[in-house]
Amino acid sequence: MLKWFSKKKIELDPLDFSVLKTDIHSHFIPGIDDGSPDMETTISLIKEMQGLGFKKVITTPHVMSDFYKNSSDIILKGLTDIRSELKVQNINMEIEAAAEYYIDYDFEQKIGKEKFLTFGDNYILVELSFMEAPKNLFDIIFKLQLEGYKVVLAHPERYAFFTMDDYEELVNRGVLLQINWLSIIGYYSPQIEQKTKDLIAADMVSFIGSDCHNMNHAELYKKCQTKKAWHDLNNSSKLLNNTL
Repeated sequence: MLKWFSKKKIELDPLDFSVLKTDIHSHFIPGIDDGSPDMETTISLIKEMQGLGFKKVITTPHVMSDFYKNSSDIILKGLTDIRSELKVQNINMEIEAAAEYYIDYDFEQKIGKEKFLTFGDNYILVELSFMEAPKNLFDIIFKLQLEGYKVVLAHPERYAFFTMDDYEELVNRGVLLQINWLSIIGYYSPQIEQKTKDLIAADMVSFIGSDCHNMNHAELYKKCQTKKAWHDLNNSSKLLNNTL
Protein backbone atom coordinates (compact mmCIF):
# COMPACT_ATOMS: atom_id res chain seq x y z
CA MET A 1 0.00 0.00 0.00
CA LEU A 2 1.36 3.41 -1.01
CA LYS A 3 1.34 6.26 1.49
CA TRP A 4 1.95 9.73 0.05
CA PHE A 5 3.59 12.18 2.44
CA SER A 6 4.61 14.70 -0.21
CA LYS A 7 5.16 14.90 -3.94
CA LYS A 8 8.74 13.68 -3.51
CA LYS A 9 8.52 11.33 -0.54
CA ILE A 10 6.76 8.00 -1.03
CA GLU A 11 6.37 5.66 1.93
CA LEU A 12 5.45 2.00 1.47
CA ASP A 13 4.32 -0.68 3.88
CA PRO A 14 7.38 -1.89 5.85
CA LEU A 15 9.41 -4.67 4.25
CA ASP A 16 11.59 -6.26 6.91
CA PHE A 17 15.05 -7.63 6.25
CA SER A 18 14.21 -11.31 6.56
CA VAL A 19 13.97 -11.33 2.75
CA LEU A 20 17.72 -10.64 2.74
CA LYS A 21 18.65 -13.14 5.46
CA THR A 22 22.24 -11.83 5.73
CA ASP A 23 23.90 -8.51 6.56
CA ILE A 24 27.43 -8.34 5.15
CA HIS A 25 28.97 -5.19 6.65
CA SER A 26 29.19 -4.30 10.34
CA HIS A 27 31.62 -3.55 13.15
CA PHE A 28 30.58 -5.85 16.00
CA ILE A 29 33.85 -7.32 17.29
CA PRO A 30 34.48 -5.50 20.57
CA GLY A 31 37.26 -2.98 20.97
CA ILE A 32 39.25 -3.46 17.76
CA ASP A 33 38.01 -0.58 15.59
CA ASP A 34 35.52 2.30 15.73
CA GLY A 35 32.57 -0.05 16.18
CA SER A 36 31.35 -1.84 19.29
CA PRO A 37 33.50 -0.98 22.34
CA ASP A 38 32.58 -4.01 24.46
CA MET A 39 30.79 -7.37 24.44
CA GLU A 40 27.65 -5.98 26.07
CA THR A 41 27.20 -3.51 23.22
CA THR A 42 27.97 -6.21 20.66
CA ILE A 43 25.23 -8.48 21.99
CA SER A 44 22.76 -5.57 22.07
CA LEU A 45 23.55 -4.73 18.46
CA ILE A 46 23.17 -8.34 17.35
CA LYS A 47 19.79 -8.51 19.10
CA GLU A 48 18.76 -5.40 17.19
CA MET A 49 19.78 -7.03 13.91
CA GLN A 50 17.80 -10.12 14.84
CA GLY A 51 14.77 -7.96 15.56
CA LEU A 52 15.05 -6.43 12.09
CA GLY A 53 14.71 -9.87 10.53
CA PHE A 54 18.31 -10.87 9.87
CA LYS A 55 19.21 -14.53 10.38
CA LYS A 56 22.93 -14.04 9.87
CA VAL A 57 25.51 -11.28 10.16
CA ILE A 58 28.95 -11.17 8.58
CA THR A 59 30.89 -8.66 10.64
CA THR A 60 33.75 -6.82 8.96
CA PRO A 61 36.22 -4.94 11.18
CA HIS A 62 38.38 -2.26 9.63
CA VAL A 63 41.87 -3.26 8.56
CA MET A 64 43.86 -0.05 8.00
CA SER A 65 47.64 0.17 8.17
CA ASP A 66 47.64 3.58 9.89
CA PHE A 67 44.74 3.16 12.32
CA TYR A 68 43.41 -0.36 12.80
CA LYS A 69 46.22 -2.87 12.53
CA ASN A 70 43.91 -5.85 12.77
CA SER A 71 45.20 -9.25 11.70
CA SER A 72 43.09 -12.23 10.69
CA ASP A 73 44.00 -13.85 14.01
CA ILE A 74 42.73 -10.86 16.01
CA ILE A 75 39.46 -10.80 14.06
CA LEU A 76 38.86 -14.55 14.28
CA LYS A 77 39.61 -14.56 18.01
CA GLY A 78 36.99 -11.85 18.42
CA LEU A 79 34.53 -13.91 16.37
CA THR A 80 35.08 -16.91 18.63
CA ASP A 81 34.41 -14.80 21.71
CA ILE A 82 31.15 -13.46 20.27
CA ARG A 83 29.96 -16.93 19.31
CA SER A 84 30.67 -18.15 22.82
CA GLU A 85 28.68 -15.32 24.36
CA LEU A 86 25.75 -15.85 21.97
CA LYS A 87 25.70 -19.49 23.04
CA VAL A 88 25.78 -18.57 26.73
CA GLN A 89 22.86 -16.18 26.23
CA ASN A 90 21.00 -18.66 23.99
CA ILE A 91 20.75 -16.16 21.11
CA ASN A 92 20.09 -17.93 17.84
CA MET A 93 21.98 -15.71 15.41
CA GLU A 94 24.55 -17.01 12.95
CA ILE A 95 27.68 -14.86 12.79
CA GLU A 96 30.74 -14.97 10.58
CA ALA A 97 33.63 -12.54 10.14
CA ALA A 98 35.54 -11.11 7.21
CA ALA A 99 37.12 -7.63 7.10
CA GLU A 100 36.79 -4.23 5.50
CA TYR A 101 40.18 -3.68 3.90
CA TYR A 102 41.34 -0.13 3.28
CA ILE A 103 43.04 0.04 -0.11
CA ASP A 104 46.41 1.74 0.21
CA TYR A 105 50.06 0.99 -0.58
CA ASP A 106 50.46 -1.41 2.34
CA PHE A 107 47.36 -3.37 1.35
CA GLU A 108 48.57 -3.63 -2.24
CA GLN A 109 51.89 -5.08 -1.09
CA LYS A 110 50.08 -7.91 0.69
CA ILE A 111 48.21 -9.12 -2.41
CA GLY A 112 49.46 -12.57 -3.33
CA LYS A 113 51.45 -12.83 -0.09
CA GLU A 114 48.70 -12.85 2.53
CA LYS A 115 45.39 -14.71 2.62
CA PHE A 116 42.67 -12.14 3.19
CA LEU A 117 39.47 -12.78 5.13
CA THR A 118 36.55 -13.24 2.77
CA PHE A 119 32.88 -14.18 2.91
CA GLY A 120 30.58 -16.24 0.72
CA ASP A 121 32.05 -17.10 -2.68
CA ASN A 122 35.48 -15.59 -1.92
CA TYR A 123 34.11 -12.05 -1.77
CA ILE A 124 36.53 -9.48 -0.35
CA LEU A 125 35.15 -6.21 1.06
CA VAL A 126 37.30 -3.15 0.37
CA GLU A 127 37.00 0.56 1.01
CA LEU A 128 38.72 3.68 -0.29
CA SER A 129 39.77 7.05 1.04
CA PHE A 130 36.87 9.52 1.02
CA MET A 131 39.24 12.11 -0.49
CA GLU A 132 40.25 10.36 -3.71
CA ALA A 133 40.63 6.95 -5.30
CA PRO A 134 44.10 5.43 -5.67
CA LYS A 135 45.59 6.31 -9.05
CA ASN A 136 46.14 2.60 -9.73
CA LEU A 137 42.77 1.41 -8.40
CA PHE A 138 42.00 -0.71 -11.44
CA ASP A 139 45.43 -2.37 -11.26
CA ILE A 140 44.83 -3.27 -7.61
CA ILE A 141 41.40 -4.66 -8.43
CA PHE A 142 42.88 -6.74 -11.25
CA LYS A 143 45.59 -8.11 -8.94
CA LEU A 144 42.94 -9.20 -6.45
CA GLN A 145 40.92 -10.84 -9.19
CA LEU A 146 43.98 -12.71 -10.43
CA GLU A 147 44.28 -14.15 -6.90
CA GLY A 148 40.70 -15.41 -7.16
CA TYR A 149 38.99 -12.73 -5.08
CA LYS A 150 35.64 -11.22 -6.01
CA VAL A 151 35.94 -7.55 -5.12
CA VAL A 152 33.08 -5.87 -3.26
CA LEU A 153 33.39 -2.09 -2.90
CA ALA A 154 31.93 -0.82 0.37
CA HIS A 155 29.56 2.17 0.29
CA PRO A 156 30.49 3.45 -3.21
CA GLU A 157 27.76 6.07 -2.94
CA ARG A 158 29.80 7.85 -0.26
CA TYR A 159 32.75 8.56 -2.57
CA ALA A 160 32.00 12.03 -3.90
CA PHE A 161 34.68 11.76 -6.60
CA PHE A 162 32.86 8.94 -8.42
CA THR A 163 30.41 9.67 -11.23
CA MET A 164 27.83 7.28 -12.65
CA ASP A 165 30.25 6.61 -15.49
CA ASP A 166 32.87 5.57 -12.91
CA TYR A 167 30.44 3.19 -11.25
CA GLU A 168 29.59 1.69 -14.63
CA GLU A 169 33.27 1.11 -15.36
CA LEU A 170 33.77 -0.52 -11.95
CA VAL A 171 30.84 -2.86 -12.54
CA ASN A 172 32.08 -3.65 -16.05
CA ARG A 173 35.43 -4.62 -14.50
CA GLY A 174 33.70 -7.12 -12.25
CA VAL A 175 33.48 -5.06 -9.07
CA LEU A 176 30.36 -5.63 -6.98
CA LEU A 177 28.86 -2.57 -5.29
CA GLN A 178 27.63 -2.62 -1.67
CA ILE A 179 25.52 0.34 -0.58
CA ASN A 180 24.72 1.26 3.03
CA TRP A 181 21.22 1.12 4.46
CA LEU A 182 21.48 4.58 5.97
CA SER A 183 22.29 6.12 2.59
CA ILE A 184 18.68 5.38 1.60
CA ILE A 185 17.32 7.72 4.26
CA GLY A 186 19.80 10.56 3.71
CA TYR A 187 21.77 9.91 6.91
CA TYR A 188 25.08 10.96 5.33
CA SER A 189 23.74 13.71 3.04
CA PRO A 190 20.97 14.38 0.50
CA GLN A 191 23.55 14.07 -2.27
CA ILE A 192 24.54 10.59 -1.12
CA GLU A 193 20.86 9.64 -0.85
CA GLN A 194 20.33 10.66 -4.47
CA LYS A 195 23.42 8.78 -5.65
CA THR A 196 22.14 5.69 -3.88
CA LYS A 197 18.79 5.94 -5.62
CA ASP A 198 20.56 6.41 -8.95
CA LEU A 199 22.67 3.29 -8.40
CA ILE A 200 19.58 1.26 -7.49
CA ALA A 201 17.70 2.58 -10.53
CA ALA A 202 20.67 1.63 -12.74
CA ASP A 203 20.58 -1.92 -11.31
CA MET A 204 24.23 -1.69 -10.24
CA VAL A 205 23.86 -2.74 -6.60
CA SER A 206 24.83 -6.30 -5.68
CA PHE A 207 24.86 -6.04 -1.87
CA ILE A 208 23.38 -3.85 0.82
CA GLY A 209 24.95 -3.63 4.27
CA SER A 210 24.22 -2.01 7.59
CA ASP A 211 27.77 -0.71 8.20
CA CYS A 212 26.53 -0.74 11.79
CA HIS A 213 28.93 0.80 14.29
CA ASN A 214 26.66 1.67 17.22
CA MET A 215 23.16 1.66 18.67
CA ASN A 216 22.34 5.01 17.07
CA HIS A 217 22.81 3.35 13.66
CA ALA A 218 20.82 0.28 14.70
CA GLU A 219 17.83 2.34 15.76
CA LEU A 220 17.57 3.97 12.33
CA TYR A 221 17.32 0.89 10.12
CA LYS A 222 13.56 0.48 10.57
CA LYS A 223 13.13 3.81 8.77
CA CYS A 224 14.61 2.17 5.68
CA GLN A 225 11.93 -0.49 5.54
CA THR A 226 9.25 1.83 4.15
CA LYS A 227 11.43 3.50 1.53
CA LYS A 228 10.68 2.98 -2.15
CA ALA A 229 14.41 2.66 -2.90
CA TRP A 230 14.65 -0.39 -0.61
CA HIS A 231 11.57 -1.98 -2.17
CA ASP A 232 12.97 -1.32 -5.64
CA LEU A 233 16.31 -2.82 -4.64
CA ASN A 234 14.65 -5.91 -3.19
CA ASN A 235 12.84 -6.37 -6.50
CA SER A 236 16.05 -6.05 -8.51
CA SER A 237 17.72 -9.00 -10.16
CA LYS A 238 21.21 -8.43 -8.73
CA LEU A 239 20.95 -8.37 -4.94
CA LEU A 240 23.03 -11.23 -3.51
CA ASN A 241 22.67 -11.00 0.30
CA ASN A 242 20.27 -13.92 0.49
CA THR A 243 22.71 -16.22 -1.33
CA LEU A 244 25.16 -16.14 1.59
